[in-house]
Order: sequence, then structure tokens, then C-alpha cells
Amino acid sequence: MSELKYVGSELELFGKAHNWKSYYGRILGPYLGETVLEVGAGAGLTTPYLITGRQRLWTALEPDPELAARVEEEYEARGYASRSTVICGTLDDAPEGARYSAVLYIDVLEHIEDDRAEVARAAERIEPGGRLIVLGPAHQFLFSEFDDAIGHFRRYTTGMLEALTPPGLQVERSFYLDSAGILASLGNRLLLRSSMPTPAQIQLWDRYLTQISRVLDPLLLRRLGKTAITIWHRP
Repeated sequence: MSELKYVGSELELFGKAHNWKSYYGRILGPYLGETVLEVGAGAGLTTPYLITGRQRLWTALEPDPELAARVEEEYEARGYASRSTVICGTLDDAPEGARYSAVLYIDVLEHIEDDRAEVARAAERIEPGGRLIVLGPAHQFLFSEFDDAIGHFRRYTTGMLEALTPPGLQVERSFYLDSAGILASLGNRLLLRSSMPTPAQIQLWDRYLTQISRVLDPLLLRRLGKTAITIWHRP
């Protein structure tokens, strides 16, 4: 099992980044299919922006017992309980032999030291026609005290993610989001050097910069941004 350098202190801060989650959720949603495995579900605050009426089973993996309990509470409150399963554990704890139409790593893979081994094992869980989707922080030159404080081993480029492609999967799409957010990350990296953004900073980014990115990203052909996304497909 890959080592998981896991710190959940950022979950509350980013849990209220509604505009950002809605933005990438609308892009990723069409790729998910009927059965989804979400690895590292945190407090369950991202799932509502991804789940649609198409899913008949959503399986959430979360290694922290307290957070896993919160995921169950969140799913119950939102009416997901009848079509969801919450497991306290990592990929190795997913039901043996189960295959999924999509396996998700949303801001998770950067917390895992041996990301190549993790992606290879995730590929084994994908059914024919299914997808592996990874979303994570982009560009190592933006690595800051904040990344270190919340347990990131690295930040990615799309090239780095594509280099992880395991046997049996093909890169379907690889791109960046949040071009305007690079300014905020650079400011923290070079000026503020903060180990944790304030709620006001998160609100500023989510309310204003995310909206700017929604306009800029397509104009830039999604080749620039502080978030990298790669989608693999099993033929």
C-alpha cells in the first residue's frame, strides 16, 4: 500500500469553495458513469458537486475514521445513502474484485508518496470503457509552505500525470484549470509565505478569481492554470 501523507486541516477551508467545486464538477461530471470510486473523500464536501442522477453506486474511501464518519453523515443528509457506500480505508480496502466506471482522485494523489504504484493499482479497478480521473495542484514552482503543511509530496504538470499512465489505460484528456488562481498562488509563494490561507483569502479566490478563470481558461485553451487534470480511458 502506498504511503499516504494525509493532513485534513485544509478541508474546512476549501469546503466552502462552492464556485470552484461547481466549476470543475461540471467539467468532470460527464465522464463519471454509473459506478464511481472516490479515493480520499475527505469530509464528503466534494461529492455533491460531482454526483448526478446517473450514478447507481458511489463508493467513497477515506482513511481517517473521523472524516469517514463525516462522509456518512453528509451522504445521509443529502439523500445519497441508498446509492452510496463509505469505507474507512485506502484503495486496498475497496471491495475485492469490484470494477468501476470511474475512479476519482480529487486533490488526493499529491498526498501519496508512491503515486505511480497508486495509479497502477487504481487502473486495475476500472472496467472496460471506464475512466481514471486525477485532479491535483499544478506546477512545482508554486510549491509553498502551504503545500508542505497539508502533506503534499509534489505539485503536477499534465506531463507528469501523463507519465504515470499504467498499462491498459490511454490518456483521453489532459488540461489545466484556474489560470487566474496562479496569481494568488504566486503571491503566497513569493510574498505571504503562509502555511495556511485565511478564510477571507479563500473567499476572495473563490468568489472572484474562479469566475475570471471560467472566462480565461477556455480562451487559453486550458493550457495554463494552478490545477492539473488528466483523464485516462480503458478501451
